[in-house]
Amino acid sequence: MQHWLMKSEPDAFSIADLAAVDIAPWDGVRSYQARNLLEQMEPGDLFFFYHSSCQPPGLVGIGEIICSAYSDRTALDPLNAYYDPKSSEDRLPWRVVDVRHRETFATILPLHSIRELHGLEDLALLKRGNRLSVMPVTSRQWEIMAKAARAE
Repeated sequence: MQHWLMKSEPDAFSIADLAAVDIAPWDGVRSYQARNLLEQMEPGDLFFFYHSSCQPPGLVGIGEIICSAYSDRTALDPLNAYYDPKSSEDRLPWRVVDVRHRETFATILPLHSIRELHGLEDLALLKRGNRLSVMPVTSRQWEIMAKAARAE
């Protein structure tokens, strides 16, 4: 099993939104690097749900990948926020995975607290200039953050 961290702006799609529907597509990823990571995901992988572009940003829960990556058709819909005019039926480079809600933390584990945790020095989230919405998390990083999030 692999572990991940996936970011979403809570006003666009929050942990509460996922909990309300239980299963949803994780669509709208428009970075080739993040898309390549989506393609590595397998059913059963777990991810931290991270609220970004809010105050405070941080970990809010856990989700599960329930299917392998498939074509993100939101890129073809001109009325969709994730429309990509360069995409077509013949050239649809973007990917999506379906995710399931597993857990909502009692409180957010804010980014400033994550920065203070020992053992996360190589966490992609903490690297300067890293703005990816999808990133891998090692098993050790997962253990450290899950323990801290459940203790908050």
